[in-house]
Amino acid sequence: MKKSFLALALMSAFSGAAFAQSSVTIYGIVDMGVVRDDNGAGARTALDSGVQNGSRLGFKGVEDLGSGLKANFVLEMGLKTDTGASDQNGLAFGRQAYVGLSGDFGSVNLGRQKSVTYDIGDNVDPFHIGLAGDIGRLFKTSTRTDNAITYSTNNLSGFVGSVQYGFGEAAGNNSANRKVGVSGVYSEGPVYAAIAYEKLNDAAGNDANAGKKTFVGGTYDFTVVKAHAAYETIKGGTNDERVWMIGATVPFGPGAFLADFTQVKNKAVSNADGKQFAIGYTYDLSKRTDVYTSFARTTNDSNASYNLANAGMLKAVNGSTDKMFSVGIRHKF
Repeated sequence: MKKSFLALALMSAFSGAAFAQSSVTIYGIVDMGVVRDDNGAGARTALDSGVQNGSRLGFKGVEDLGSGLKANFVLEMGLKTDTGASDQNGLAFGRQAYVGLSGDFGSVNLGRQKSVTYDIGDNVDPFHIGLAGDIGRLFKTSTRTDNAITYSTNNLSGFVGSVQYGFGEAAGNNSANRKVGVSGVYSEGPVYAAIAYEKLNDAAGNDANAGKKTFVGGTYDFTVVKAHAAYETIKGGTNDERVWMIGATVPFGPGAFLADFTQVKNKAVSNADGKQFAIGYTYDLSKRTDVYTSFARTTNDSNASYNLANAGMLKAVNGSTDKMFSVGIRHKF
């Protein structure tokens, strides 16, 4: 009998600890589309996962610790829904995996997190870093930072600042593989404006190739059309590039037309510039489900091969043209 009472007491204690969590949310995206990519040297037609947005399954929670202090966590895995495999090279929670605290001071999170340029690029890009018009095809905004500590301010009259430090974790050389970033974002009314800087070191502790990036971008919502613009400098090692984009989102019924033009100027190599024009359309079937289509055309100078080396295709040939078309469906839950 005493053992039974002891077991019940332990179960109650653990149960109380489990339910002390203020809230836990399960969320995700399932995105599938047919993609046709022709780079002049070969063509690929496939059913791909994560065309508009990466397919994912996530868990996020917050616990109120009192006096305005909260504990937060996110565990988010990427999924290849065309095969059922994990994305991000097979990582269990390759999209995000962090825990932290937030309060009147702002927030501090520790773990694998989005880089300081990721959300900025997503907000500035009319294609939201997806579809054939993705600015990431020419821009080099990074996606995630491992072993990272990120501090962000609270919203200060529309402004949020962030600082991120990613440990390289190399024995005997604290600067090896280290990544640092800082950003500032202003978002109020129709205006969104942002600036970010990132620096990545190589295994020797020196500037990595294309390891220094400065990104400036913004949008302005005129209601009938939203204007998009971005500019990035990419330096480090043998890289010295300038990339810019202008674009637009035009609401139309329950959907929107998307368009942008992107150009990269290579300052380190002659005749190595590239440019891309993209159009797309998304149509909302509901608040959670939409269908989409997009087309992008990338042209290259004689010494450039942007967007030409793709999985399952022949080796890219300098000066070639890439044409990509996609159509698919996305569901968010």
